[in-house]
This record gives sequence, structure tokens and C-alpha cells, in this order.
Amino acid sequence: MSTFRERARLQLATPELARTIGHAMDVRAEARERVLDGVDVETMRAAARAIRAHTIANLPQYLERFSDAAEAHGASVFFASTAAEAVAHIRRIVREREGRLVVKSKSMVAEEIGLNEALARDGVEVVETDLGEHIVQIANERPSHITVPAVHKTRAEVRELFERVYGARLSDDPAEITRFARDVLRDRFLNADVGITGVNFAVASTGSLVIVTNEGNGRMCTSLPRVHIAVMGMERIVPSFRELSLLLPLLTASATGQRMTAYVNVVNGPRRTGEPDGPEELHIVVLDNGRSAMLPTEYRSVLHCIRCGACQNVCPVFRQVGGHAYGGVYGGPIGAVLAPLMDGFESAGDLPQASTLCGACSDACPVGIPIHELLIALRRDAGAERASLAERIGFALWGRLWSSSLGYRASVRVARLGQRLVARGGRIRRAPFPLSRWTADRDLPALAKRSFRERWRRAGGA
Repeated sequence: MSTFRERARLQLATPELARTIGHAMDVRAEARERVLDGVDVETMRAAARAIRAHTIANLPQYLERFSDAAEAHGASVFFASTAAEAVAHIRRIVREREGRLVVKSKSMVAEEIGLNEALARDGVEVVETDLGEHIVQIANERPSHITVPAVHKTRAEVRELFERVYGARLSDDPAEITRFARDVLRDRFLNADVGITGVNFAVASTGSLVIVTNEGNGRMCTSLPRVHIAVMGMERIVPSFRELSLLLPLLTASATGQRMTAYVNVVNGPRRTGEPDGPEELHIVVLDNGRSAMLPTEYRSVLHCIRCGACQNVCPVFRQVGGHAYGGVYGGPIGAVLAPLMDGFESAGDLPQASTLCGACSDACPVGIPIHELLIALRRDAGAERASLAERIGFALWGRLWSSSLGYRASVRVARLGQRLVARGGRIRRAPFPLSRWTADRDLPALAKRSFRERWRRAGGA
């Protein structure tokens, strides 16, 4: 199992990666500033934070209300405790309907549960229809960003990929590449047996699903196939359309810098008598997969996330290494919080260290999640769980030594003498173990010749 450090080093070896991602993130951050110019953002954030906190605090009631309303419209609602339960249920639906071709709109939850791979093992062709998702699918990669899955790809790389997979001859012009992709996908839409989508918001009062896209593929996946399966994390609930009216523009502004996306689809059950389009069946899969375990903890606020990707757009670490360095479905600051909570510290305990703790993620979050504070708490918990016996003993001795002024002053004097062997020009560039783990990637400032207290006393201070 690779570590974040190893994956990040691999990503940093790609010369154009940081430039490509950095430019894309700058474009989104600037667009967000423009669309929110003149808006009382802090008041909106406070209201959104209150809405999400209230909803998550009362999640069981709202989920029950949503389920009742959705089933009253003719939908079938299934609550899955685990990823395996969700996948098994979806496979059963596709198998019983003799589905051979599935078209999918972008869904991070489907990525989370490994749905595409499971259906492919059943001999089902699964086609991602969001352009970014389609690019990473045919490249056999995971999405690199929550809202911009192929942000790590240059135009030339996308052209070369399409030429290799489809045998086309294309230029680097995005419009030409998009037209070609549209032609490829149109046939899939018209012949698909099943459409699978994610859910941006689920409205408890009406049982409605809200699906937000810029390409129209979400609407095609929900209206053309005879069966629609919607997969949603249990936290995507909003009480009513009143709350949605605030959260939806915050999502679009924070994700893509738009006042509203091109397509906002509201799905209310399967097709009714007399309606010209829509599926014959609508199946909604509500996924827990560790989310309910977060409810009674100090990490509950991570469930407020509306998956806008704003924290990724501003994160200095993400902008350098991209989403694949995080090793899981969710990259960036929100992924560094979610992955340890969902997958455990053994496999993802190093991710909270993948942060400068600058707080830019918390400042950008439209629903006010204190992401950097959650990362600090996770560092504490991961350290307590993953620390070796030597580390525990070392930190215990250090804590005892520095708990007294005498011990602190004595250790500083010893360190000041010891650094003469390695300090040059006020910097320590190579230090012995365990400080070598720090100086392997950055310099360490040398201790001053005199401490503040010593200088204070020399100046005549009491």
C-alpha cells in the first residue's frame, strides 16, 4: 500500500501537472469571486451553515420524510448500510431488467462504492456521459477533482486519448473534441437500458431529486432509459425548496463560478400516464457507508459538505499534486478529512498531514465547515492510533521535559550546542533522524543564539 508522500512524489514528477491544475483552479477561484461580488457572502454562509447543521442534526426524520414522499410519487427507495449492500442492490435491479448498457451521469458516490467495476464484472457496459468523467473512464483513471474530473489532463492529452481509443483524427480545439464526444455518446443515450445518476440534493418535503449539470447528460440519463437508478449519500437531504433556494446558488457559484448551471433537473418519480418522456421505474439508493458513525463525533460537520470542490480549488497542496495523490475517491482537503473517517487510519491516516493548515479551505467552504480544524483533530487521533512505541515514549519524555521551565531551558541549550554540527547560514538543511524526515523536503531554521528570555534579561527586563 503506497503512502501519500510516495503518490505525491510520483505526481510531482509530471512537469505540467501543477501548472495545468493551478491554471484551472485560478480560473474557478476568479470566477467565484466575480459571481459573488457585491453579495453578502458571510451572511449566506452563516445561513447555509445553519441549514446544514439543522438538517444533519435531524437526519433520520428528514430521511424518513423524503422516503415517504418519494415512494408516494412511485419511486422505490432502498437504504444501504454499506457499499456492498448498495452495489448488490443495483446489480440486482440491472440484472432483473436484463440491462446490458448503462449510461451514467457524474456521481462521486458511485465512485465511492466501485459501482462501474461491479457492473462490468456482470458483463454490463457502463458509459460515463459527463465529458470529464468519460475522459478519465477511457483513460482507466479516477476523477482528480470533485467537479472537474479530468482537470489534470491537458488538451493535447485529451486529443491523444480520443485518437487512441476511438481512432479519430482531432485537433486540440475543445469545441471539436466536445462535438466528437457528443456524437459518440448520443448513440449510447438512445440505446441504454438503464440510466444511473448521482444526486446533488434530495428534497425531504416533496421526495424530489435535484441533479445539477452543465452538459445536459444528466437529463438524458434520467429521461431516455426505461430505468433510472439514483445513488445518493444520506447527507444530501434538504428540508424543502426554501432551503434549496440558498444552497443551490452557493453550490454553483463555489463549484464553477456560475450564478446557475445550464441544467438543473428536478425529478419527481417515474413517468406518469400522459407524460412524453421519463423512466418507467425510478430506484433511489440512499447510502450510509460510515456516515452515520460520524454523527455523534466531533467530525459531524464534514457531513455538511455539498461537494462543490471549492476547498480543492484553493488548497496549495492539491494545486501541486492533484487529486490522485490522495489515493482515494475524494481528493483535496475534504478528502483528507473523509478518507480517514470512511476507510480508517491504517489506510488513510497520513492524509491529514497533506495540508499546510493555512485555512484557505475553511475560508472558501460555502457552508462554513472548519476543515483545517478537523484536519488538526484527525492528526491527533491518527497519531494516537498509529504512533509506534518509540514515538509514544519519545513524545511522553518530551512533554515531561518541557512541562517545566528548567527542563525547557536546559533542552534548548543542548540543542543550540548540537546544531553547530549541521546549521549553516542560519538554516539546517540536513539533520539527523528523526528530524531528517522534516529536512528531506524543507529546511529547518536554526535556533537563535540567544532566546527571547535571555535577550529580555540583557535589556534589563524583569
